[in-house]
Amino acid sequence: MASITYDHATLTYPGAERPSVDGLDLEIADGEFLVLVGPSGCGKSTSLRMLAGLEDVTEGSIRIGDKDVTHVPPKNRDIAMVFQNYALYPHMTVADNMGFALKIAGMGKSDIRARVEEAAKVLDLTEYLDRKPKALSGGQRQRVAMGRAIVRNPQAFLMDEPLSNLDAKLRVQTRTEIAALQRRLGTTTVYVTHDQVEAMTMGDRVAVLKDGLLQQVDTPRNLYDRPDNLFVAGFIGSPAMNLVEVPVSGGQATVGGRTIPLPRAAAAAAQGATVTIGFRPEATTLTGAEDGIPFEVTVVEELGSDAFAYGSFTGAQAEGRDKLVTVRVPARQVPMKGETVHLRIDPEELHVFDTATGGRLSD
Repeated sequence: MASITYDHATLTYPGAERPSVDGLDLEIADGEFLVLVGPSGCGKSTSLRMLAGLEDVTEGSIRIGDKDVTHVPPKNRDIAMVFQNYALYPHMTVADNMGFALKIAGMGKSDIRARVEEAAKVLDLTEYLDRKPKALSGGQRQRVAMGRAIVRNPQAFLMDEPLSNLDAKLRVQTRTEIAALQRRLGTTTVYVTHDQVEAMTMGDRVAVLKDGLLQQVDTPRNLYDRPDNLFVAGFIGSPAMNLVEVPVSGGQATVGGRTIPLPRAAAAAAQGATVTIGFRPEATTLTGAEDGIPFEVTVVEELGSDAFAYGSFTGAQAEGRDKLVTVRVPARQVPMKGETVHLRIDPEELHVFDTATGGRLSD
């Protein structure tokens, strides 16, 4: 096990106008589970492949522990990678697949079998060791791929969207298994996903990337409660944070004809300007017409214990169309489609961003 350091690591492909990964500075502690998350093309898989040695770093460096591995071949980096397509040998048994890397390394048969059986016990694969991959389910194949990494006892696990080929229910189950397994083994793990729910439920910390740039790295709770910019605010959370561009005057924002007091720091920075306010769906409550913001309901989504209403603030426009806003409503008292209700936004749960730069203004 070891810590991992990206020191201004940059990768620019020949002929590209801009770097795919741009000056990535990131410290991953020994034994930490760090998730790289972001939309397609943000550079997360490229960052992982740079760490694995599958892509050449054009500037900066990467260290595993105290060793600079920037130009070290992949086989000498003492890492194990798990891919989304499993990459199992179809003609080999589960046991042979799991122990193949050890066989290539020249380890004895008895030692290989011992390690494979130990990993199989951890992954609940013992009864499948003599089967071929075609006789396994998708989740079982993914566990075999995990076992192949575990038996090597590497300094770090690198996982590139390992659950993307699984159906939704199995994905939830397997991500829980992976997180629990990592806690038990204590191996430093870097995990790539485009699914922010997966990122928030698995990682000790989450690093959010966009266009090759690191936007924010923090615990899941801090990312949710204190996003550094508009991109992180809109990306983290399901349903997403509502982001509405509003005018500011006298330290208050005007939304749907009603005023909301802004945090002191944000009010001072935004006086007489237009800002973007953000609020989570759960930061709203239904209230009376005399002091609430009028909200026209377009669609209601009932989820049993929860219910969400999608609609728009009366008169609030965004690019010529009504700005769709999501609010959580009482599951037993859902409004009707087309109904106008009135909302109160909790000022303590209000996020304020500079519309031009996207940076956070509120404390």
